[in-house]
Amino acid sequence: MTASPSKILTLEEFLKLPELENSPAWEYVDGVVMQKPMPKTRHSILQKRLLIEIDSHSDDYTALPELRCTFAGRSVVPDIAVIAWNRIPINEKGEPEDNFTQAPDWTIEILSPEQKVTRVIDNILHCLKHGCQLGWMLDPDDYSVLIFAPGKELEVCRGNSILPVLKGVNFTLTAERVFAWLQVMKR
Repeated sequence: MTASPSKILTLEEFLKLPELENSPAWEYVDGVVMQKPMPKTRHSILQKRLLIEIDSHSDDYTALPELRCTFAGRSVVPDIAVIAWNRIPINEKGEPEDNFTQAPDWTIEILSPEQKVTRVIDNILHCLKHGCQLGWMLDPDDYSVLIFAPGKELEVCRGNSILPVLKGVNFTLTAERVFAWLQVMKR
């Protein structure tokens, strides 16, 4: 993750930056602008499969990749933001508003080797503090999923540990199954 030069920006200044929509995504935390690392193959496979699984097992929620969520003084871009359909603001045409200004219901981050773990955890905790119900941080090198939930202790799930999901997302998923998606020769 790269940080901007030492100049501190306001959130409003950040949201007007011309490079804001460049890939990989830029985030804003406490006046500092940081660019997320470019996703690699394992990250992309896990992200794609989770999006498909969540969307195909829920009518109440949608899973969105790399959605900018700007709320409570930050602008973060979770790898996957799961949001209840009824929380997505709709414009006069009946289409979703482009800017999402709330915490997602469920935030999912897939750790990249060059990411700072504390920054990722800090963003998940910020989401939880402002209404998010569930956070996952997948570590593809450790084959583990760190689970965050309001008022609960952190939990590390590996192997056959069943991963908690939101009520209304109707599947049972284990850490082992998630990371088995990386075994492309076993398809």
